[in-house]
Amino acid sequence: MKLALSENLTALAKGCPFPLYVVGGFVRDALAGLDAADVDICAPADTDEFVKVAENCGAKINAVYKNTGTVKLKFGAEAYEFTCFRSDEYVRGAHRPVKTFFTDDMLLDARRRDFKCNAVYYDIGAERFCDPLGGIADIEQRRLTTVADADKVFGEDGLRLMRLARQSAQTGFAPDGECLSGAKKNAALISDVSAERIYAELNAILHADLRYGKSYGQYGGLVLLDKTGVLDFILPELTAGRGMAQPEEFHSHDVLEHSLRAVKYANPSVRLAALLHDIGKPYCKITRGTYHGHETEGARIAAEVCARLKVPKKLAVETARLCEAHMYDLRLDARENKVRKFIVKNFDIYEKLLLLKQADYSACKDDLSEAPCVSKWKEIYGKMKREGAPFNLKELKTGGGELAAAGVPKDRIGVILGELLTDCAMEPKLNDAEKLLKRALAYAERKEV
Repeated sequence: MKLALSENLTALAKGCPFPLYVVGGFVRDALAGLDAADVDICAPADTDEFVKVAENCGAKINAVYKNTGTVKLKFGAEAYEFTCFRSDEYVRGAHRPVKTFFTDDMLLDARRRDFKCNAVYYDIGAERFCDPLGGIADIEQRRLTTVADADKVFGEDGLRLMRLARQSAQTGFAPDGECLSGAKKNAALISDVSAERIYAELNAILHADLRYGKSYGQYGGLVLLDKTGVLDFILPELTAGRGMAQPEEFHSHDVLEHSLRAVKYANPSVRLAALLHDIGKPYCKITRGTYHGHETEGARIAAEVCARLKVPKKLAVETARLCEAHMYDLRLDARENKVRKFIVKNFDIYEKLLLLKQADYSACKDDLSEAPCVSKWKEIYGKMKREGAPFNLKELKTGGGELAAAGVPKDRIGVILGELLTDCAMEPKLNDAEKLLKRALAYAERKEV
């Protein structure tokens, strides 16, 4: 098999007085029949030597890190990362190597990596594969084994615990017994990894199926985090629901498994909310003996989790709101006018709320049919659109300027506009400039709206 590489990369290899290799995910993916993407290259050469050759071949050097032997370069839009063959020395759990030794030995370079499937090299000039650790067999068998003793590999870098789950989720490769055992033994080391790195890997796991199209890969990755014990360290509020039974009439799974399955069935845009939507249940059950009110506590806990994991602020706020709103009208007992009000009040997250409600419903008994609440809300929403109901303040036929000109106190304009919007949601015919102004003035005369 010959790898399909760009002309620039092929020319670079020809210009090198040393063999230039492609290594890592690109080689693995190509051999596995997956859509290969980013190309990492390496060689038994130092950075100065490589940079000189690369520049002679027309590459733009963007960064050089001599301490790790890394060079970032581009040929136009083509971006590559080069590393010198090296061997790293770690202190247990430190994540970053304390010492780096450069070498011309491919075996030593391979041993510094994580999994054998990522330690297969392709000699660009010779057009042949080099497999110092037997990684090709792992790729063929769709398995993950470590490049050295699993306890050593995971003990060196706690982030590899997340990488194990992420790569398994994305590729469908399964860890062997030793790999799984090594991860379990070192699960606590994830506590030494920065929140930003943990979240980045978790986010990739939540969207793992999008990488190579592996169905339900996101669920498999979360299950693996649970199996290794890593989930207990990064989301203890969630794993507190392990073994916590739910009413059999509505649920086939305990609280934790239900949450993982909600992610399994969720649209990619709401998977963090799906993972956390019931995170208030363990807290409520333990402190109150009931799940009642878990959505309110869940919103609070979800916000705390997002802050701890350094989730982007906009997503964190949205996730907490979705968690708090996901139970509304679950039993289909809300009157239509109340649903109309709720839709308008939460219109910015309305579509995502429907997606979360659907994921929640499907996760209860693995039922992929449309959730009754979703069907009800879609019907009401369609009715509102046909009636011309406004869904936000921009769609009201009046605004703050008109209300201020009519004498409405400026400090009450925002609240009154909100009331007008709610009124129009229930009775769209009220969305008329003259009618709205009259109602606004009437509201203004009251002490409270």
